[in-house]
Amino acid sequence: MLIRLYVGLIFACEGILKFLRPESLGPGRFDKAGIPASALLANLDGILEISCGILLLVGLVTRLAAVPMIVNMAGALLITKAPILWGKAALFPKASGWWDFIHESRTDLAQLSGSLFLLITGAGAYSLDAAINRRTQSAPTKPE
Repeated sequence: MLIRLYVGLIFACEGILKFLRPESLGPGRFDKAGIPASALLANLDGILEISCGILLLVGLVTRLAAVPMIVNMAGALLITKAPILWGKAALFPKASGWWDFIHESRTDLAQLSGSLFLLITGAGAYSLDAAINRRTQSAPTKPE
């Protein structure tokens, strides 16, 4: 439950911040990173982070909600963080090599790991997924 709450809260907050701080965290950041159609993709990313983050927070369709966030974090690592390894990261011009990469990637790696965990294990006992499951299993079946 704690991993679900942490991962969901961070995604939801980061999605909201893409709209509150568009130049530094939304389309402006996507453009600086060299991502094409930066406004469209940043806004889509923000909407996905907010919606999937909320779904993860409450534990509703958790495994399904984790999938786009895994893709999101893999993309963030490949596009914005991996170039640090060879000193060519537009967002981190002074960063270069393994230690800078691992430092700048820490949140992305934590979110990726948490999302993978939720994909594998599901939401847990204290979630809407579990409550719905309990309700459908205990509902009386109609006699034929």
